[in-house]
Amino acid sequence: MDRARDFARQGFLVLPGFVSTAACDALKARAEELVAGFRPETVSVFSTRDQTRTSDEYFLASGDEIHFFFEEDAFRPDGSLRQDKALSINKIGHALHDLDPLFDRFSRTPELAGLASELGLKQPLLLQSMYIFKQPHIGGEVNCHQDATFLYTEPSTCLGFWFALEDATLENGCLWALPGGHTLGLKKRFVRAEGGGTAFQVLDSTPLPNEGMVPLEVKKGTLVVLHGLLPHKSGANTSSKSRHAYSVHLIDGTAHYPKDNWLQRAPTLPLRGFGPVSNG
Repeated sequence: MDRARDFARQGFLVLPGFVSTAACDALKARAEELVAGFRPETVSVFSTRDQTRTSDEYFLASGDEIHFFFEEDAFRPDGSLRQDKALSINKIGHALHDLDPLFDRFSRTPELAGLASELGLKQPLLLQSMYIFKQPHIGGEVNCHQDATFLYTEPSTCLGFWFALEDATLENGCLWALPGGHTLGLKKRFVRAEGGGTAFQVLDSTPLPNEGMVPLEVKKGTLVVLHGLLPHKSGANTSSKSRHAYSVHLIDGTAHYPKDNWLQRAPTLPLRGFGPVSNG
């Protein structure tokens, strides 16, 4: 299999058995520990339908921290949780790969470094990470989008590594992707607005196509690689089984990362690649 050629042609790769069952289970156990220790002072709901609702300070400050975001349907009208906190979290983001030793090791293997190089990143930098729970029954749909909308560089270099920590099926909300759709160009950018909060900047008003998307039903341990311009989505979880996944997004350090991108970091936690932490 010529991974670089296949990736250039279809905009994604599906690599079964890329990580071991034990590594998947260790990451799941660590995420559950983090949730157990989370005391919600700020309740932030992750919504892909109405992004402005999530553009509070808690969300905007998550680029170099570990923050927790609830499912939209996790709350009763009075603001109380419908079910246990552990079953109400949508995702954890966005600096797990730098701030948690286990996520750091998982995200920075020689195999991943080799794959990033193979797919054309000259100076790979790990920009953001997300642990996604896709909870039973309330795991929300994620609308069709391009990752480069949120992780924009000039030129576009965003590369996504999405790991199935549990089997992903049609019933529990697997990914869907549009083969070859990465050639359509970027439609919009998600930026920090001048007056505070965030906004979408339209680059091309042509909508992303809904036709031709294919489901990526994959087994636990599979790595799905996503081109930053590839239109993709995931369905709602209508089943009684969760669909845990972990994703880490890379950019090329040779590209320009604009100051109005929503995700920004303090100088004390600079982006780094696959090497160990430098004390210099």
